[in-house]
Amino acid sequence: MKRHLNEVLESVAEIYGNNILASARHYLEVDIGKHAEVLGYTELAEKYGQVCAIVPLKHPIEGMKVRIDGRTFVNYAQYASGIVVPGYLADETIHPYKPFIPNDSMILNCA
Repeated sequence: MKRHLNEVLESVAEIYGNNILASARHYLEVDIGKHAEVLGYTELAEKYGQVCAIVPLKHPIEGMKVRIDGRTFVNYAQYASGIVVPGYLADETIHPYKPFIPNDSMILNCA
């Protein structure tokens, strides 16, 4: 299951790779459970349903914006790719990560 979780996170990083800026204020959320289901990992879809990866964006995208207090992201981890996940999820992967240091306020981009 660990290998499949890594594949899901690598897929997210690959999809948004050119649009990721690790220190960005704007971000979007990717539901890991739904993304796992698309990739055919139903066991992950059940376990991680409604758990979101944070994708920091170089530029805002079209749609509604919501300002979020950066303290919301306590105990989150950031991978070298720039994507961010809850710390407990990062502990279940094989990729190295560092603590995520968010901006004081972050802006969720809803597509």
